[in-house]
Amino acid sequence: MKRILIILTTVSTVTFAGCNNGSESSKEEGTSKMNADTTKMVKAETGPIAEVSRTFNNVDPKVSTSLKTVFDHYLHIKNALVDNSGREAASGGKAMAEAMAKIDKSLFTAEQKKTYDGVEDDLKEHAEHIGENARNIKHQREHFAMMSEDVYDLVKAFGGGQALYHDHCPMASDNKGAMWLSETKEIKNPYFGGKMNECVTVPEVIK
Repeated sequence: MKRILIILTTVSTVTFAGCNNGSESSKEEGTSKMNADTTKMVKAETGPIAEVSRTFNNVDPKVSTSLKTVFDHYLHIKNALVDNSGREAASGGKAMAEAMAKIDKSLFTAEQKKTYDGVEDDLKEHAEHIGENARNIKHQREHFAMMSEDVYDLVKAFGGGQALYHDHCPMASDNKGAMWLSETKEIKNPYFGGKMNECVTVPEVIK
């Protein structure tokens, strides 16, 4: 029986090792392979970050202002999820949907309109879902993951009105991985309430 308990304890230790915030396990003898991989990812994150410029340089100033408002509400949602606040995330989602409705699409060029139209419906749906689910933060995070892909496409096309960092967590979305955009280089993972930051990579910054 004693031997069985020792085996179970060992298995549990390996199972829960990994991308834990502030973990010092990589400094200890007997570091698991998962923690070794985590250390490599941390090094990748601290390496050079590619700088990406927006695609469209002839964006109407009114469009830029309207999109900046949309992106600001996206960041509101992101920061609320970092703080584990479904209520604040919902507030950001509602405001984001309202801001999208105010964009004057007549000011887009044909190519710009095609890019925006390609994500508009999905982005609005994700914002509405987040806005309607203040008590279901798991559901909000699911839509935030999909929303982030759409916002990423828009920021790369039109610019974000400020430098935005592209972060990626391989542990998010049930280990399928998910990305987000952040206004700061400092990593705060919205999928794990500001934790699990060691696994996050920052491949680029969009300026």
